[in-house]
Amino acid sequence: MAKQTITVIKGDGIGPSIIDSALEILKAAGCDFDYEFVDAGLAALEKTGELLPQETVDTIARNKITLKGPLTTPVGEGFTSINVTLRKQFGLYANVRPVKSFVGTKARYDDIDIITIRENTQGMYSGAGQVVSEDGNEAQAKSIITREGAEKIVTFAYELAVREGRKKVTAVHKANILKSTSGLFLKVAREVAERYPQIESNEMIVDATCMKLVMTPEEFDVIVTTNLFGDILSDLCAGLVGGLGMAPGANIGEDAAIFEAVHGSAPDIAGKNLANPTSVILASIQMLEHLNMGDTAERIRSAVADVIKSGDRTTRDLGGSHGTTDFTQSVIDRL
Repeated sequence: MAKQTITVIKGDGIGPSIIDSALEILKAAGCDFDYEFVDAGLAALEKTGELLPQETVDTIARNKITLKGPLTTPVGEGFTSINVTLRKQFGLYANVRPVKSFVGTKARYDDIDIITIRENTQGMYSGAGQVVSEDGNEAQAKSIITREGAEKIVTFAYELAVREGRKKVTAVHKANILKSTSGLFLKVAREVAERYPQIESNEMIVDATCMKLVMTPEEFDVIVTTNLFGDILSDLCAGLVGGLGMAPGANIGEDAAIFEAVHGSAPDIAGKNLANPTSVILASIQMLEHLNMGDTAERIRSAVADVIKSGDRTTRDLGGSHGTTDFTQSVIDRL
């Protein structure tokens, strides 16, 4: 069997140090990957004048699997978000955001296990028809939902539920008000649900979902929704388990998948060996699961859980006083 080559984008700010942490842990767990390192974001802009160089795009296409750190898109200078560009370019229609409680975090809950599956290419973020009037007094944006897009994302959610032994899928919508777009999504979600009688299907309006996630989060298992709602709900769910530092994300399409830390590049602590690398370590675990290396993924997850639970060399956000390298070594010691 040929060796798996993985494209690695270290990213900006704390990106390089947390990616290095994840790669060291993968190595310690016995993963024998080849890596191709390419640039995107500010690092690429400084070297090449482009946020997303063609070489990076070609490498992602060739290797199909990418691990990436946080990227900075310069604000308001006419630059399109790099993440949005990557999702569109590679048809990464499914954004998979799992959150799971780890004992020892400062989270408010201890029994959360929710996966939010967000449609990644349509809805309010499709970039269609954003206009501001000449006088600056009126702005419009267009939301586009297609039957094909809705069917793909809802089917993806049910297939994931079946594969991972999940029991319930909740389709989140606002069809009572957005009768056209959200209405079509809900209609398709109901049709797809009928094909999976073994999974409990549920539907919920987005505002009620926000309230229930805060009050009774244990009622949720898999959530599937459109782009804007998924963006908001996935961060809300991250908050239930201790914040974005504890939450990974995967962007999955037919031909490529990108696994990433979902937090920002935190330039204020870059280079100071302070960052908690958990988010990108968990992203690398998602990557292993995607590559059918579930046993290795579980070993790393157990090691991370034990480090956080015991408070052994944890970072400041986890109540400890250690840095990225000590935390990494603490995980490696358990492998």
